Amino acid sequence: MPAAANVLAIARQVLHEEADAVRAVADALAATPDFGACVKAILQLKGRVVVTGIGKSAHIAGKIVATLNSTGTPALFMHAADAIHGDLGMIQPEDFVIAISKSGDTPEIKVLVPLLRRKGVPLAALVSNADSYLAQQATYVLHAPVTKEACPNNLAPTTSTTAALALGDALAVCLLESRQFTAADFARLHPGGTLGKRLYLKVGDLSRQNQRPQVPEDAPLKDVLLEISGKRLGATAVLDVAGQLAGIITDGDLRRMLGSFSDLEKLKARDILTPRPATIDVEDFAAEALARMQSRNITQLVVTEDGRFAGFIHLHDLLREGLV
Repeated sequence: MPAAANVLAIARQVLHEEADAVRAVADALAATPDFGACVKAILQLKGRVVVTGIGKSAHIAGKIVATLNSTGTPALFMHAADAIHGDLGMIQPEDFVIAISKSGDTPEIKVLVPLLRRKGVPLAALVSNADSYLAQQATYVLHAPVTKEACPNNLAPTTSTTAALALGDALAVCLLESRQFTAADFARLHPGGTLGKRLYLKVGDLSRQNQRPQVPEDAPLKDVLLEISGKRLGATAVLDVAGQLAGIITDGDLRRMLGSFSDLEKLKARDILTPRPATIDVEDFAAEALARMQSRNITQLVVTEDGRFAGFIHLHDLLREGLV
């Protein structure tokens, strides 16, 4: 077992070598006109992008497929070995194939390429060896040059898989930008989990599930107390005679009031309200409500719709949805 200092040195060396490899791929793009042509061809595609590979390249292919699908480019994964045992049937005439291989000369790839050519589909080769069989047979070459693996034996795919993955990410982001794929588009494809909720969950989706505590300006203190305790949101809105929001009273306001007034029976809502409370519209994202609460160190916001009082959103609502 190497000493801890040596372990850190090895880890840093691996990360530096892989970072250098990614920079080399970026530099190679300037001499690779096929990359831009490949992006253009995929943008015009009526079918899907089918990404294939063998061994560790197959794992990279699967991740690239996931990234393409999540950013607006329909994609499928096809294992190169399974392709020659029936899975080739998933490829349709209007599809586009990306084959990933460091050497570009693996036996499975050499068997697969002629079969793809018979189907007449465009083929992009994501390879380290631009002189390989795969590169020579491909319509487009996506060059990811790697001179050495980070493995000390120069055997385990490490640097080469990182370079291929990074180039696949670059392709996906170029397609995303070209399609003008927005955060709203992303949200439609990611409805589950915290990420999806941050991108699609609106304030109104949560506030409409809550009660709407409200009192008129001339409401006596007893009514204010009953409204806040009964609706259990820690606050009530105060509305003027026209039904417009005049202010808010929180349970904290009530506690502070006890030390400021001697004759509590004469108090009205207008006497203790906080004017101009923090508000948020029903159409704003719930994530924005969280940001406003955090910036003001408060636990609820008044919700408005078309400028009028529409309820409350509470920190507990955001906690329940996993946004906090």
